[in-house]
Amino acid sequence: MLEVQNISKSFSENEIPAVHDVSFRVAAGELLSLVGESGSGKTTLLRMIAGLEVPDTGQIRTNRGCLFGEGNWVVPEQRRIGLVFQGGALFPHMSVAQNLWYAIGKLPKRELSELSDEYLKLVQLEGKSKRYPHELSGGERQRVALARALAAKPDLILLDEPYSNLDVALTADLREQVRDVLQQKKITGVLVTHDPADARHFADRIAILRKGVLVQLGLVKDVVDHPCDMYCSLLIRGR
Repeated sequence: MLEVQNISKSFSENEIPAVHDVSFRVAAGELLSLVGESGSGKTTLLRMIAGLEVPDTGQIRTNRGCLFGEGNWVVPEQRRIGLVFQGGALFPHMSVAQNLWYAIGKLPKRELSELSDEYLKLVQLEGKSKRYPHELSGGERQRVALARALAAKPDLILLDEPYSNLDVALTADLREQVRDVLQQKKITGVLVTHDPADARHFADRIAILRKGVLVQLGLVKDVVDHPCDMYCSLLIRGR
């Protein structure tokens, strides 16, 4: 579903690259966590996959072809990649339903309503279609953001620290719900997080980044049980 090959990105010639020669693959339907401390390059890597940053070198491919590399550049809106940001990034002047309609596209209003209701039911927000973002809790806004991303029928969903503004109890419930929804819809997902609990409980595999370099990649149990060095051990075990 996603293949990243030798991707690098620098924001200044005099600085250490934000991302350096990173390569990995994500299978269809797989969930991957990109985890690292602040400045590890995980968000920059996610933004390059989404098309919000242009890599210096390398290739990014999905099942639909080459998004970057070999002279290709596919703009973000044509990549069929959904994005869920911190806080949800919903349109504040639109109702919940209207936020979803924007993602669904032009259809008769009855069909728009039926589809938006279907996605709201999926994230357990039935009856909230007429609410506005400021009338929702933080967890509800994140679930609407997920529903909006799914409504665009992406091949891949990228989640950038989606639980960072939520309390611990709500985070635990929400990440289980998000995982269940993605698995139910068989959507490939990549989560960026600095939280080891998020990384462990969301993903099938974990990729650990340090100073822009991919230092370990493997199944969750393998990475937790056999970290490759002290950095990975402290990071993934949360100690």
